[in-house]
Amino acid sequence: MINFSNLKIDFQKNSSKQSLKKKVVNVLFLKNLKELKFKPIWLNNETEKFLIKNSKDRKLKQPYLFETQFGLFLIIPFLDTYDEYSFDIENQGGMIFDKISSDFYDNINFYIDDEFYSSNLLRGFCLKSYKFENYKSNRNQPKIKNILVFSQNYLKIKSRFQFNLNLVKGVFFARDLVWKPANILYPKSFAEECKKLKKMGVNVKVLNESNLKKIGMTSLLAVGQGSRQESYVVVMEWTGGKKNEKPLAFVGKGVCFDSGGLSLKPAKSMEDMKWDMGGAATVSGLIEAIARTKIKKNVVGIIGLVENMPDGNAQRPGDVIKSFSGKTIEVLNTDAEGRLVLADLLSWTEKNIKPVFMIDLATLTGAMIVSLGKVRAGLFCNNKNLTKKIEDSGKITGDKVWSMPLDADYDKMINTEIADMKNIGGMGAGSITAACFLQRHVQNTPWAHLDIAGVTWLNNSTKTSPNGASGWGVKLLFDLTRNFDYKI
Repeated sequence: MINFSNLKIDFQKNSSKQSLKKKVVNVLFLKNLKELKFKPIWLNNETEKFLIKNSKDRKLKQPYLFETQFGLFLIIPFLDTYDEYSFDIENQGGMIFDKISSDFYDNINFYIDDEFYSSNLLRGFCLKSYKFENYKSNRNQPKIKNILVFSQNYLKIKSRFQFNLNLVKGVFFARDLVWKPANILYPKSFAEECKKLKKMGVNVKVLNESNLKKIGMTSLLAVGQGSRQESYVVVMEWTGGKKNEKPLAFVGKGVCFDSGGLSLKPAKSMEDMKWDMGGAATVSGLIEAIARTKIKKNVVGIIGLVENMPDGNAQRPGDVIKSFSGKTIEVLNTDAEGRLVLADLLSWTEKNIKPVFMIDLATLTGAMIVSLGKVRAGLFCNNKNLTKKIEDSGKITGDKVWSMPLDADYDKMINTEIADMKNIGGMGAGSITAACFLQRHVQNTPWAHLDIAGVTWLNNSTKTSPNGASGWGVKLLFDLTRNFDYKI
């Protein structure tokens, strides 16, 4: 028995006994509107013919629930696929959860022998089961749903599901972090959340402001100097690969609340700024998924945790600060703060970690939402092979990206007279000039920047995610890490 969320999941050999309870839903798969695949041993010909005929009459393309004298049957169109990871089947799993999410259905029986199909389906089912209601005073305990998977192949199916469940837990960790308000999840408490990964074998190192001053992360510290909350950098290291093998590095922006600083945001724009740490959440969820599944790679996650607040000690528009790289920055807008955090993290990571590649994630620019909406993240990259690998993993997992330019014509827009660069580029191309700013803090390492401003928080639910925190990027980067071949 596997307990997860409000689900109790078990796996058994296909039985000749039929449960006739009214609240039991039997999930069956229909191939080409002609035949039931993996049908139960107990299913009689009359019921089978009824289900096939009525599905055919409806030209069934989506899950459909039939109520018959022999019980409840949820018929699922069978998708022919041979991919180990199938986003289409994952979506099916989420749609199944939607169909039976009512408390009336408390027992769901799946009949399936295909281990790849079942693992994708159950991953989607579990992803859609997520719900965040932590702060409701009258919160009701969610009703437990008993999930039984019947199969002649049940041991292999269970093993593969457990692997996928570890990935889902990483997504849920990222979602939980994004949902939490800034009075509960601030830089120090975020760092404490990361420390919990130690019990999974992750080496977690927390750098406080005193450490960061000695290191020279002055750009990052400048963002947080207007807040009463201390700034932190957390380094999470998973050593699953060979001893001398270079690590893969993932860097996350963790602005736990962004008021805009002295370049204060309008009140309406500030409401959502508890999730301006979405990049750090994705990196943290990824590290959990990697550790739980014991991926045989060396991976490092680096997150910068700050608050951007206005007070008498806050940085001012027009200030000139020095970054870890030694380059100087004219801060013309204190609300363009995420790039100041990432600049130090990228330079420090390249110098000290010496990774195979660096991928940073950040809810960096509102301009990205204008460009790509809530469908794709913007991808900026200095390496064609890395671009291709990220795009491929995005297509496979459904965490879609769109490659954006990094031309010199855009880069010159952040030149300024009194410093090496300014932190904004003027009118237009805001996401691109922000990425150009980051690129100036990377020397020779293959690097990619994912602007996830539009995909971190969903206003409407999807097939595998409720509205709110999406956990975007955990699946993509997990797939990239797991299948990375070091050819870059």
